[in-house]
Amino acid sequence: MPSSPQDDDEPREDSGDESPENPENQPFGASFPGFPPGFDISGIDFSALARALQSSGPLNWEVASQLAAVVATGGEDEPAIDASDREQFEELAHAAQTHAVAETGLAATFVASVRAIDRREWAALHLDALRPVLERLATTFGGLVQPESVVIEESTDPNDAIASFLPMIAPLLLGAQTGSMVGYLAQHALGRYDLPLPTADEPSLCFVVRNVDAFEAAWSLERADLRFYLAIHEVVHAAERSVPWVRERMLDLATEYVSAYEVDASTLSTRLGDFDPSDPSSIQALTEHPDELLGAMRSDRQHEILVRVRVLHAVLEGYADVVLERIGNRLIPSFERIHEAMARHRLERGEAERFVEGLLGLATGREDYERGAAFCAGVIERAGIDALHRLWESPEMAPTPNEFDAPGLWLARIDLDGDGDGDGDGD
Repeated sequence: MPSSPQDDDEPREDSGDESPENPENQPFGASFPGFPPGFDISGIDFSALARALQSSGPLNWEVASQLAAVVATGGEDEPAIDASDREQFEELAHAAQTHAVAETGLAATFVASVRAIDRREWAALHLDALRPVLERLATTFGGLVQPESVVIEESTDPNDAIASFLPMIAPLLLGAQTGSMVGYLAQHALGRYDLPLPTADEPSLCFVVRNVDAFEAAWSLERADLRFYLAIHEVVHAAERSVPWVRERMLDLATEYVSAYEVDASTLSTRLGDFDPSDPSSIQALTEHPDELLGAMRSDRQHEILVRVRVLHAVLEGYADVVLERIGNRLIPSFERIHEAMARHRLERGEAERFVEGLLGLATGREDYERGAAFCAGVIERAGIDALHRLWESPEMAPTPNEFDAPGLWLARIDLDGDGDGDGDGD
């Protein structure tokens, strides 16, 4: 992990409200940080819960939307975004697009829209963009908790009663988890592509001004340099996703992963304990321990899928870092300082990110970033930067797990291995 540019008591990036290192500021201590500290859950319209239990669809989007907005904003009005901030982000994004296209040849990034947004907008945007994958997860979950036949009157086991109730409350459970997850991510996201989320919409450039300003202050960074760095970061990631097969592969892998969950209704009902869907505090308690839901759903089939997911994500991050460094080192005076701070940011997002990783298979730890960087460096060392750009030509150019750890194998397969190095230890 890169060292901090500060002393031992250096500031950590802050969303403006919480510090991930201070348990007193964690909404639920060491557990999943769902609601903000001291937030009064009466601020949520839980009268909608009656409708929620009767709503159609595998995931209750009304509950998800309410919770996402409340968690993202702390239930308070957000500061207005100044027109000068919007103008600066637009100017920097357009400049970044020009440099990124010259570096990568991925001209489709020019059509990506640019927005300076607040946390509520980020949450709403990603609830919509993640909808296909989350709907598939909810459909899997809902289908697996449907009891073929339950005769409650003849059972004295309370788990049987809970299991029989699961089909009705499953949309509410998943709506609560989804909303809390997306809301918490909105508290910390600097842009759209902090995490390799499997979003289904067209690539766009978004900057969460409040969070960017908090990050700038926490690390004492120069404003113009940081914003240009983030503009390049977002543009390069949007450029990758402008390649149709990349976005499709991300969605396909995420869908395959969530479809492989296997729900044990009896185990799940035991873990849910005395959950009461009519009690707001019971809903809040549910967001504290997402593993109560996930732990009863994971399957062995997901391990192999996760290997492929991690390779794809690591390649995307490794390539983006290469381009970012090539552009940023030339044009941003404080590039190295910002790059170190950003490395800390993406590796220290806490329990909420681990929940997202567990739910959608987004395991992007330090090892993944290092392996992605090593693959890209190996390709460039053997065949040059133009060979690395060939990643985007077709789905067949994506490295296999073996090739990912031995870039010479990948180059040999695409007939670009100039030195004959096959790195045979990749098998």
